[in-house]
This record gives sequence, C-alpha cells and structure tokens, in this order.
Amino acid sequence: MPYAKTDDGVKLHYEETGSGTPVVFVHEFAGDGRSWEPQLRHFGQRHRAIAYNARGYPPSDVPLDAASYSQDRAADDIAAVLDHLKIGKAHVVGLSMGGFATLHFGFRHPERVRSLTVAGCGYGAEPGKREQFRAEGMKVVEFIRTEGMAAFAEKYAYGPTRVQFANKDPRGFAEFQRMLAEHDATGSANTQLGVQRERPSLWDLTDKMKALRVPTLVLTGDEDWPCLLPGVLMKENIPTAALAVMPNCGHIINLEDPDGFNRIVGGFLAQADAGRWPERDPRATAGTILGMR
Repeated sequence: MPYAKTDDGVKLHYEETGSGTPVVFVHEFAGDGRSWEPQLRHFGQRHRAIAYNARGYPPSDVPLDAASYSQDRAADDIAAVLDHLKIGKAHVVGLSMGGFATLHFGFRHPERVRSLTVAGCGYGAEPGKREQFRAEGMKVVEFIRTEGMAAFAEKYAYGPTRVQFANKDPRGFAEFQRMLAEHDATGSANTQLGVQRERPSLWDLTDKMKALRVPTLVLTGDEDWPCLLPGVLMKENIPTAALAVMPNCGHIINLEDPDGFNRIVGGFLAQADAGRWPERDPRATAGTILGMR
C-alpha cells in the first residue's frame, strides 16, 4: 500500500492511475480518497490521476493530537504528496474541505500549481455565519465522540446540501453513507477541531486572492447554499478565476453529477494546459453599469 510522508512524519495513503499531466484530487470532510473514483476512472484516461486520504482518514495515519491538524497542514500535505511522487507542478482539484486546502495550496505554493479547481468551498466563511459554523462544528465533535461514526453518518449524510444526492442517486448515496460510517472517530473529530473550525474566513483572505495568478476554477452546486456567496467572492477577487454553477446540485457535486463535473473540470484543464486560460480584463471591473461615465 503506497504512502507519502509529511514533514511532521504523518503517512498519507494515495492511489494513482494513468499517465500524463498530473491531477491531484483532495477530498471533503465526509469523504476520503475513494470519493474520487468517478474522477480517477475518467481523468486517468488522459492524465496521471492521484487521490489521497487526508491525515486522520485511514489507511492514512491518524494523529491523536488535534494540534497536528490545521488548514496550513492540509495545504502542505498536498505538497508532501507531490514531493513523494517527484511531481513539480500539478492540477489540484478539491471539494469542500479539500477545496479550502486547494485554495490555500495556491496561496502557499503557487509555483507548484498548474491550475486550481476550488469546488464546494465556503462553509462557515461568511462573516455573519462564522460563530454558527464553529458552534455546529463542536456539536459534530461531541456527537462523534459520544455516539460514534455509524450514528454520525446516519445523521450527517442527510444535511440540507446532501439530500439532493440521496434523491438523485439512492444507490450512490448509500455507498457514500457507508464509507462515511467507516471513518475513524478520532481522526474525524480532530479534523473538525483543527481544520474545519479554525480555518480563516475567506473574507479575510481577499488580499491573497488578488495576488493569485494561476488558472482557477470556482465550482459549486446551485443548492449548495453556504458556497454561493463565497463563490462570487472568489470570482470577484481572484483575477484568473471563472465561476461555474451546476444546476439542481447540492454539495457532493463530483458524485451527484459526475458527468457534469468531469465535463466542466476537463474543459478547464484542457484550456489551462494549452496556455489559453485568461486573466480578467481590467475593463470588466471598471465600476460602471453600462460603461458610461
């Protein structure tokens, strides 16, 4: 079983398939490397496609100390996987927690980026939602610690932005819920404490967004309510960002509508590889409505 080792000694399990330009997939809180199977099969036909389990998600190591988990660690763990595989630059595709890690990877390691796909990113980011998100995060931790992962999966899987998946694809949703129940309780609780609750608001990162110059795709479902305004914020502030919204979709867009997700991301990667991804024309943000002064 292949592992990459981080600078603090944590082993991260990964899988890869295909050859060509590398694409790394970074999973969400309720997922793991297996969540990217539809993408590994699709992109592995044209790319070197890689998915790994974050720290806290077996068969990756599960550090017992919550201090071993943070947003910066999550971003640097992407670099650790690239280092182990001797990859200089890669396309990085992340969903939700993985979308935040992908964005921060762009901030911290822009020289390693071919492109960024920041999908389903925004939970708890709005200034007026910060304390609610942190409070709900503590309820998640307490529930996991007292009731266990099986009970947590029964409850968490039916959140307001996940029921869309259950309605569209009951069989796929059942598989997602089963895999969530298999997660490690300590790893999930520590991830919630160290990564999810403590990450900075996107509204505090606009200066870093404005400095990004790598091709960036912001992607969300139109019923993924916590990500809609944050998606617009990233579009407004990242000069190289495009915003795509998938219709009638919730949070788990890569599983809920894999064909649509793969089509949008695949077209983006092709443009980025061709050197045809644009930076926004400054005239598009001139501040007038009709162009008249």
